[in-house]
Amino acid sequence: MAIDDDAPRPPHRRFGEEGGRLSYGGYLRLPALLAQQQPRSQAPDELLFITVHQVYELWFKLLLHELESVREAMSSGELWQARHLFRRVHAVERVLVEQVEVLETMTPQDFLAFRSMLEPASGFQSVQFRELEFLSGLKDERYLGSFRHAEEADLARLRRRLSEPTLWDAYLRALSLRGLPVSDDEIMGSLLTVARDRRSHDALWQLAEDLLIHDETTALWRMRHVQMVERQIGTKSGTGGSTGAPYLRGRTRLHYFPLLWELRAWL
Repeated sequence: MAIDDDAPRPPHRRFGEEGGRLSYGGYLRLPALLAQQQPRSQAPDELLFITVHQVYELWFKLLLHELESVREAMSSGELWQARHLFRRVHAVERVLVEQVEVLETMTPQDFLAFRSMLEPASGFQSVQFRELEFLSGLKDERYLGSFRHAEEADLARLRRRLSEPTLWDAYLRALSLRGLPVSDDEIMGSLLTVARDRRSHDALWQLAEDLLIHDETTALWRMRHVQMVERQIGTKSGTGGSTGAPYLRGRTRLHYFPLLWELRAWL
């Protein structure tokens, strides 16, 4: 095929020459980011502890962003988009589980060298993690009382999450857009229809599986987290006033989407 020499050509960007406009560190704001790790003791492993938990909060921020988009996609019937975003969510959540292993390289003795410096701070007070639970369907207004030292902006975010639709609400909307009833008395019948007629409803079935993976992976993280806590402090109470491992172990039995688990018994 002949090439038209007069045809317009795409611009050739020479990125190496444009580096002066924006640096890697400037784009990522690395000086500010790397200045946020400020240990309160001389214990060698406190930097590890701070870094791992700050990384968790960054992942939580991304998960909230992606799950909000998943909720919007389900509510508008864009099931392919919701499933695409869920693949990213699942990948991040697997990292959350694996990241516990990094924290477990710290021995109980190493942790005790600075643990008293943390009181009354605790992971129990993670606003973003509560947001993820509320968004996923595990709403509990009582937690607002647990954030006595939180900024008003943080409390406002939690109140907003309590009033917003959940991922389950969005999935029910997706069912209704496909003509399936979603009242309390009819929802299990609709889920069974989706499960038994994959030829007609496979997109809805696969999306339900994505919700279940989100639920299951969060439960795996809770289990790994409580095992790590027991390995570090045994049965001691948490620095934030919770009972520690017993409280965390009780939450490993929670489900975001109990009807999807119950569905298995009806198939």
